[in-house]
Amino acid sequence: MELTLIIGNKNYSSWSLRPWIFLKYFNLDFKETNVSLFTETSDKELAPYFSNFKVPVLKDGDQLIWDSLSILEYLSENFCAGSGWPEDKNARAFSRSMSAEMHSSFTALRNELPMNCRKSFSSIRLSSDATEDVKRIITLWNTAHEKYGSGEEWLMGKFSIADAMYIPVVLRFHGYGIETQGYANDYIQTVLNNRHIKEWIDAGTLETEIIEEDEI
Repeated sequence: MELTLIIGNKNYSSWSLRPWIFLKYFNLDFKETNVSLFTETSDKELAPYFSNFKVPVLKDGDQLIWDSLSILEYLSENFCAGSGWPEDKNARAFSRSMSAEMHSSFTALRNELPMNCRKSFSSIRLSSDATEDVKRIITLWNTAHEKYGSGEEWLMGKFSIADAMYIPVVLRFHGYGIETQGYANDYIQTVLNNRHIKEWIDAGTLETEIIEEDEI
């Protein structure tokens, strides 16, 4: 049975990107349904999916799964034999922890650096809270790769849910010219060079909808 992923605007919707890149990376067949966010029809279009009018949503037959992290875990368990998380228990615990932190934290960064694939920004002045968010994320990336990356290109060595959770941050760092150190520099290039990410960015730049609050 075909999977359907309901997503928002590719230019802005960082949460939508997370399961989308996971599906693409693992070459899982799915249908994509796009809903333009913050329009007069958004709530009506999202109402059937039991997601409190939010994206993304995964539809697997009659089953609805909402929230990016839940979708990623569902895909890993049911379609990837659990390979969305590392096999090693310590690496898996670290990966889960950093993914959960991305899910629940970094409010200042989200508010001050909204994802916007169409634009590049310069001279961005971050608050002290957002600066600390940036430092923490860079530390997480560098530590994950140092401890578990085994010299490969992704955070935990092989592509994982942790990468899916942090890839939208890479696009934010790139778009706003955020300086990084160590492995984080290489990680950003790995993400930007990925053909699926290029596909997402290209599609986002072609969209014409505008969400004013993300056009800082």
